[in-house]
Amino acid sequence: MSAFSVLSPNSDLRVKHDRHNLCFSINLDGHQDSAVLHYKFTSKKEVDLLSTYVPESFRGKCVTALLSKAAMNFLVEENLKAHISCWYIKKYVEETPLLGTADTLQPHEV
Repeated sequence: MSAFSVLSPNSDLRVKHDRHNLCFSINLDGHQDSAVLHYKFTSKKEVDLLSTYVPESFRGKCVTALLSKAAMNFLVEENLKAHISCWYIKKYVEETPLLGTADTLQPHEV
């Protein structure tokens, strides 16, 4: 796990970036599942943001937005381009102003 994390201002949720397993995750206290965003490298400087999963009881509580924000920060920090396969991340990008990442993201149809 890297030291990279994002804290929600309204909660104690922390996003962890697991570079080895190519995912961002949030350990949801008191719940056996974690929220997760998976990606894969398609080339040395390009990733595909594949999918997100949040346990049903945590849906609609901005958990996926926290994962998406962490992924966007990663893209900018590492100067990576991205394809977006996940419908939620695509929606997040369309609805959220992302300074410095407009040329980085390349959503594609699923």
